Amino acid sequence: MFESLSLLSLQQYWWLIVSLLGALLVFLMFVQGGQTLIYSLGKNEEERTLLVNLLGRKWELTFTTLVTFGGAFFASFPLFYSTSFGGAYWVWMAILIAFVIQAVSYEYRKKPGNFLGQKTFEIFLVLNGFLGTLLLGTAVATFFTGSAFSVNKMNLLDLTSGNMPIISEWKGPAHGLEAALNPVNLSLGLAVFFLARVLAILYFMNRINHATIMERLKKQLLHNAIPFLVFFLVFAGWLLLSNGFAVDPKTGIVSMEPYKYLHNLLALPVVAIVFVLGVAAVLLGIIRSAFCFEKCHTRGIWLSGTGTVLTVWALLLLAGYNHTAYYPSTYDLQSSLSIENSSSSHYTLTAMSYVSLLVPFVLAYIWYVWRAMDKKKISTEELQSESHIY
Repeated sequence: MFESLSLLSLQQYWWLIVSLLGALLVFLMFVQGGQTLIYSLGKNEEERTLLVNLLGRKWELTFTTLVTFGGAFFASFPLFYSTSFGGAYWVWMAILIAFVIQAVSYEYRKKPGNFLGQKTFEIFLVLNGFLGTLLLGTAVATFFTGSAFSVNKMNLLDLTSGNMPIISEWKGPAHGLEAALNPVNLSLGLAVFFLARVLAILYFMNRINHATIMERLKKQLLHNAIPFLVFFLVFAGWLLLSNGFAVDPKTGIVSMEPYKYLHNLLALPVVAIVFVLGVAAVLLGIIRSAFCFEKCHTRGIWLSGTGTVLTVWALLLLAGYNHTAYYPSTYDLQSSLSIENSSSSHYTLTAMSYVSLLVPFVLAYIWYVWRAMDKKKISTEELQSESHIY
């Protein structure tokens, strides 16, 4: 079945899958967003324990999706992996460390004999929530703004210099951290940060049985939804009005094209519909939860969560489809990476495509486990009967 597909079709298929995994990861970052709210919503140890344990039921799904996203990206587009992870290693190391301290914090926060103290691990959770969302959003923004690197595949054949044959070379000493100084990158990073907090609030509304915390959630929702909308609109406005990195399908030459991403949106009507539906669903979920005074205010997570997946999926598709360099180089334009020049071979993509047929079964299992863990709303009384407390 997949053997009959052209290399370009396989590349587009895998960009579709990688983009979907990235969109799911952004949605699951509500765990990180919730961690930044444990002191705003929990005013005593009992309330904070309630919040942490609700998030503790889901944090492994976020970590697993991050690993799956990275693995799929590495296998399908290895040149991106070697260029970004090998060059912008400081930003990726910061993200990795942030997720490591998250895992340690959930495991040891309530451990007997915890010599660092419970509050230390709570602070680690807050740091993971802030750094994980901000840095990941900033890194994704470079798919549109570009990074300073060069790529020369001929270096593999250069054995005369005595140095290791390195295809990609990063320019500048910051190795990825400079992306946080770009206002456009920072606007998307802050949009992801506040979106994660909004999704966390909606999730808490859906799962917590605690009247006092529910009152705080209603106040926090608008406080985080407004800055999210501001930063997202700043990034979206820049994206649709900016020059983009176009790839000539015949020669492979990269050039700057005015309104490139707007052109992509118009040339890909299905992606445009997904983007509009996603944005509308995010807004509708927030509005219903903020202004509905009946039980419907607890269902916003499903609308906004689905909208988040659709919106991010569409944005990532705009970055790679329609002959666009999804990882542009601001140092050497012709070093920019596209799905055509950075993918694995036809054989590798074909073999991986058969494995991808298992994805629906994995998603079904995740959904089953999610529902099993969320059979009833969490309360302080339920925690007292639990054998394992985070």
